[in-house]
Amino acid sequence: MERVKALLGSRGKKIRNTEHVFIADGLQSLRSALIPKISTAPIIEKLYLTETGQGKIRAEFAQEILDQYEVIMVSDQVMNAMAETESPQGILALCKYLPSDLSKFNGTGINKVVYFWEIQDPGNAGTAIRTADACGFDLVLFSPNCVDAYSPKVIRSTAGSMWHIPIAIDITLEVFEEFAKSNQIQIYALDGEGEKTLEDIDQRAPAALVFGNEARGLPQLPTSFQSVKIPMRGHAESFNVASAAAIAMYSISTGALS
Repeated sequence: MERVKALLGSRGKKIRNTEHVFIADGLQSLRSALIPKISTAPIIEKLYLTETGQGKIRAEFAQEILDQYEVIMVSDQVMNAMAETESPQGILALCKYLPSDLSKFNGTGINKVVYFWEIQDPGNAGTAIRTADACGFDLVLFSPNCVDAYSPKVIRSTAGSMWHIPIAIDITLEVFEEFAKSNQIQIYALDGEGEKTLEDIDQRAPAALVFGNEARGLPQLPTSFQSVKIPMRGHAESFNVASAAAIAMYSISTGALS
């Protein structure tokens, strides 16, 4: 219990980063965590359940699936003390993720990648991961100084997609550029002043999309990055980063804007 509370407390980010562990709560996340879609998905180390939470899990999963994990039964009072949410569902998991290593993706047929530079909002980060999953992307990357991708708010916002699509954190622009070159992936940076538009991207070719900080946009980028913009029909000056990411990822995965 104390370990869970520490991960959710003020020291939580440091512990998550150094020990590669995080907390997932609620049935939606656990549905995906119990049956992950990728080999690199985070694994469950311990599963904490109340009687009510156990009933919810057993209603959907066979006992042999639960038998693979260390299950710790707790009272509603203990769960309320452990969980971050005001009305916990009685389901909470201590999970472990693999350290970020882009080299393991070299030569694996990566076709569509999205990279976020110093975004700060956990809702945007979680929504971006979920959108990349929905659009069939292969990899989600976060730069240093981004919001903690394994914080409880981000995990909840992914709605289970954390176990469907690989993510890597603390990836510098230099490492990202080298990875893209090694795998023949063209990089497109989303910029309201871009010379080209999403309509100019060949949806059939490997591509990486880059999005900047919510307030400051993108830094000075390498010349190999091509700047593109989203065609805007109305009078708004810009899109929220999560909205822009959704539009762009959907566009290059389906050709919807061409």
